[in-house]
Amino acid sequence: MISIPGIENQKELQSLPYFTKNAASVLIGKTGRNLDKKIAQLTKIGYLETFKKGFYVSSAYAEKMPNEPYSEFIANVLRSPSYLSCEYVLAKEGLIAESVFAVTSITTKTSRSFSNFLGTFMYKNIKSGLFTGYYESYWEEKIIYIATKAKALFDYFYLKKMENIEQEIYDSRINWNNFSREDLHKFEKYVTLASGKKMFNVLKWIKRNYVN
Repeated sequence: MISIPGIENQKELQSLPYFTKNAASVLIGKTGRNLDKKIAQLTKIGYLETFKKGFYVSSAYAEKMPNEPYSEFIANVLRSPSYLSCEYVLAKEGLIAESVFAVTSITTKTSRSFSNFLGTFMYKNIKSGLFTGYYESYWEEKIIYIATKAKALFDYFYLKKMENIEQEIYDSRINWNNFSREDLHKFEKYVTLASGKKMFNVLKWIKRNYVN
């Protein structure tokens, strides 16, 4: 580890997957404008990376992390509560073939997006009653919240503008071979929970044309 002057707890700082500005004050040993100047300096020389305002990680830590699980963990952190869903999970589960260039998540907070050295993180708002259908995955003893296939597909269609439901479902090019009857049963539960006409029509089209 190369020693950087002006950091009181450098070893601990470099062991963290992320830290906030408040934590940086303790780790670096500065406050107020002196802390802001030090963070700006450490960022400029490439010692620190910024996820968003007030969230940082040392470059030494980030460089040794596998990109996918680390990005998934950070996605949960940047806007909480949230879980991975929509296009990101659909691609991960083989339901869509297209490359996905953003990590998409669902949150009960307002929709936002952040771009940083790991890529683009998009957050889509959903009402609290539909904030469900995710499971816990683990990476290095850290919890990552990820939507099931059924919930990811539900979120995707629920949040999508669909003037022509049949055409929109067709254009989505879902690989229905990777969507089982069990997945459809779970999907139907979320449709019932949402109790909206659009999603009941989506369910009807899927049952009629795609899942045997």
